[in-house]
Amino acid sequence: MTADVSTFVDLTQHEIEALKTRFNLADAHTHQRQSETQQKIVASLPALWLESEEKQQAHFEEQFLDAFFRLHQQPTAREMGRTMLSYSASVATMVAGMYLKQRGLSVALIEPCFDNLVDLLRNMQVPISAFPEHTLHRTEEIYDQLAEHVDADAIYLVDPNNPTGFTLLAQQLEGFSEVIRYCVDHDKVLVMDFCFASFALCDEEMGRVDIYKLLEESGVTYMVMEDTGKTWPIQDAKAAMITPSRDIHKEVYDLHTSVLLNVSPFVLNMVSHYIEDSIADGFGSVRDIITTNSAAAREALSGTILEFQEPVVGTSVAWFRIKDEALTSTELQAVLFEEEVYVLSGTFFYWKHREEGEHYIRLALAREPEIFAGAMERMNKVVERYAR
Repeated sequence: MTADVSTFVDLTQHEIEALKTRFNLADAHTHQRQSETQQKIVASLPALWLESEEKQQAHFEEQFLDAFFRLHQQPTAREMGRTMLSYSASVATMVAGMYLKQRGLSVALIEPCFDNLVDLLRNMQVPISAFPEHTLHRTEEIYDQLAEHVDADAIYLVDPNNPTGFTLLAQQLEGFSEVIRYCVDHDKVLVMDFCFASFALCDEEMGRVDIYKLLEESGVTYMVMEDTGKTWPIQDAKAAMITPSRDIHKEVYDLHTSVLLNVSPFVLNMVSHYIEDSIADGFGSVRDIITTNSAAAREALSGTILEFQEPVVGTSVAWFRIKDEALTSTELQAVLFEEEVYVLSGTFFYWKHREEGEHYIRLALAREPEIFAGAMERMNKVVERYAR
């Protein structure tokens, strides 16, 4: 344990270091084992490889998009045929950033959020301002709140949000409708990151709505990013998507083809089988891991200085507030790091107002339950040192 984590400049650098620790609760990637039916997919990988050699690229792209949008209950997106594939959500976000830069547009980005969105936009030299997540909490106030807090050319939302678990999906189409109405009235481009949207499918009371139908009927200019990387335990093999509105499709397509040709047909084939598996089991393999580990975290840390922040929808991360005002998340992260437990400080999530993030930490939940339980036991012993 020789790394000086205080010198790290973003969350990803912390996550890289966390990969070396015994109890890595930093990155939100999936590290749990395979379910019984997923083990059958692994056993079939040689056959999937051979199949990927025999059929055309277009076959696997169509197979993947059909399965993904069917799982996510987005028939309009599938019918439009404007979705472009890439290797990761970061690549899709780069394309969106390139479009914003090319158009000379400024962006109002939600806060808190994962800071690589900030870094990517800044590296693209896109002007960024922050608008607080709480402006979206009350449907009847969304329009006026956006009018008060947004003066940029584009609005950038993450839904469900990482790290808080807030989502407009709880308001069905009403919350999204208000955001879109504001964007149309004020000629704003709407950029949405749905990379955690699969977890809304895990919530039987939440589900999804056909957001693309609403977007298309409104006439708003938009770009939507989606991703498979936070959902299935497949060694970081994944596919991401960007879907633009009709009026900017040609521009975004031209930028996209300047970045890459295609996603591996083998990866698309494999991920498609994982999607079909989740359709068959009602997302059980994903939901059960998150539910088990979330409950373990609440139980282990109940009554300590850490207070669980109830999300609107349970995602693969847990957000805790530090009740001890004298203790910062940076300090707590460093103490836990010494005990081989790596969590993320809230400071980088609050990318504009870092001091607000010092009151929070984030734990990743997509871990094998036995390993996660060991991390909670170690973490409990650490936080018990502090006054309650």
